[in-house]
Amino acid sequence: MNARLQVRLDIHYDGFELKVDLDVPARGVTTLFGPSGSGKSTLLRCLAGLERSRTGFIKLADSVWQDESAGVFLPTQQRPLGYVFQEPHLFNHLTVRGNLEFGFKRTPVGERRLDWNQVIGLLALSHLLDRKPQHLSLGEQQRVAIGRALLASPKLLLMDEPLASLDIARKREVLPFIRKLHDELSIPVVYVSHSLQEVLQITDTLVLMRDGKVIANGPITELCSTLELSQYLGDMSGSVLTTTVAAHEPEFGLSRVTFNGGQLYVPIQDCDVGHALRVHVLARNVGIALEKPQVATSILNILEAKVMEIAGSDADKHSVQIKLDVGVPLLANISRKSLHSLMLEPGQKVYALIKAVSLTQALVEI
Repeated sequence: MNARLQVRLDIHYDGFELKVDLDVPARGVTTLFGPSGSGKSTLLRCLAGLERSRTGFIKLADSVWQDESAGVFLPTQQRPLGYVFQEPHLFNHLTVRGNLEFGFKRTPVGERRLDWNQVIGLLALSHLLDRKPQHLSLGEQQRVAIGRALLASPKLLLMDEPLASLDIARKREVLPFIRKLHDELSIPVVYVSHSLQEVLQITDTLVLMRDGKVIANGPITELCSTLELSQYLGDMSGSVLTTTVAAHEPEFGLSRVTFNGGQLYVPIQDCDVGHALRVHVLARNVGIALEKPQVATSILNILEAKVMEIAGSDADKHSVQIKLDVGVPLLANISRKSLHSLMLEPGQKVYALIKAVSLTQALVEI
């Protein structure tokens, strides 16, 4: 049976209430996503034992950390977790090695689940070990902070907007390392963010939060293709596809990726053929045609599709979203006038036209 993280909380402050009933897989990266003030960080602090819900329940796999009905509440120091904050909070009087050893040496040998060299290699820290934090970039400092948390051998890693203080270049430096936590380690991560760019690159399970409540949760590939939830994603609304790199065409600066049902051309990727790649197709970049274009076109990606759902077309909105089936769900944002002209209806065969335009790290937006 797959391990789960189960959380039930009810906390009241002046003007704010956090009311959560959550049951998610205890594996991969679970992201708490929503605007500031939605309760993400408060939920994370409850997981850490830094905040207490008087009617709370928290269970990780077979371990109960909190069950107020049974008088159980493990304090922070007794919870096998690591915590990475927005700021690195490193010890400036210690070298990188000293900072990393802080958690490692305090973990009994018999409880060490991660090898020193494994973590150093995973985060590419070996050349930094003898430096002091003040001589590191912010991106390097945050990698050290992640390493320190990992070397305490946590059974759950909490990350509270760890990239918030970094510029774009440093974010692009750190994000691949966070993704490796999923790919190479078995430690589940609960990640807090209000940046959809971060969320799309690293998330397995998405938890949408608003005003202290969970709006929806589930695999990111499913939630991002749910019409009813597109309002929470704004201009970044679209579908997340799991693809495999099939070929590179360096003479055109393109890579060809395949997925269940078809293929796409994306900006060229610095990875081997066979590499798994997550692709985000923005709904606003998907057009619809009733027939396959019979003349030459600059659009490389033309997929046979079937209309699955049509979002309600409010009279005061100029556009609507259409859910297509191209082997996997694909969202398209078109004008209400186009909907009227094409006379679209569920079950209708159409063609999806997608234009490849940009790339973000291990995530491609097309």
